[in-house]
Amino acid sequence: MNSCPLCGRASLFFFYQDKRRSYLRCNHCHIVVVPPEYLLCAEAEKSVYDQHENDPQDKKYRRFLSRTFEPLIALLPDDAKGLDFGCGPGPTISVMAEEVGLLVSNYDLYYHNTPEVLEHYYDFVTITEVIEHVADAKALLTRLDSLLSSGGVLAVMTSRMVDAGAFGQWYYKNDPTHIRFYSIETFEWVAHHFDWHLEIVDRDVVFFHKK
Repeated sequence: MNSCPLCGRASLFFFYQDKRRSYLRCNHCHIVVVPPEYLLCAEAEKSVYDQHENDPQDKKYRRFLSRTFEPLIALLPDDAKGLDFGCGPGPTISVMAEEVGLLVSNYDLYYHNTPEVLEHYYDFVTITEVIEHVADAKALLTRLDSLLSSGGVLAVMTSRMVDAGAFGQWYYKNDPTHIRFYSIETFEWVAHHFDWHLEIVDRDVVFFHKK
């Protein structure tokens, strides 16, 4: 693996090795990536997701998502329309949105594969606990940019890498489907590349505002 899947530069270098796989880090955009030889096939990946219990009636899960959803809706007009990209088997953002009078469409590669919803523009797009699963980071973010209207908001929820020195003890890397790891420096690169404004909302939530 020579080129970074986010910035495209030949700037990946060894970062860490554990018992299961190795990790590379880009010296330009600072993303940490798992090399292709360690990636799961689609069937194995889905089998992991099938174990997730994402229930819109689960109060704990709703509280978790509310750390993204509540600051987001505070920014939106009453008639805003959104997309939950990677909604999983139990779409919940769309349910929470409906409860406050907002319309949110659902898309998920495995569970709600409705490509027609990707043919529209949205005032906001949520991508919660998804970005770390997607190998082609640049293609994903380019697609998300194409879905946002001017002035739209991309709400990203993912655990950020804070301390490179403590990466070996970081629980988040142990999920075999987590293959791309972002830091504030990475999100700053993303914002500059796409000409977005970066807003740091919480320890694992950032908003990108499209100009």
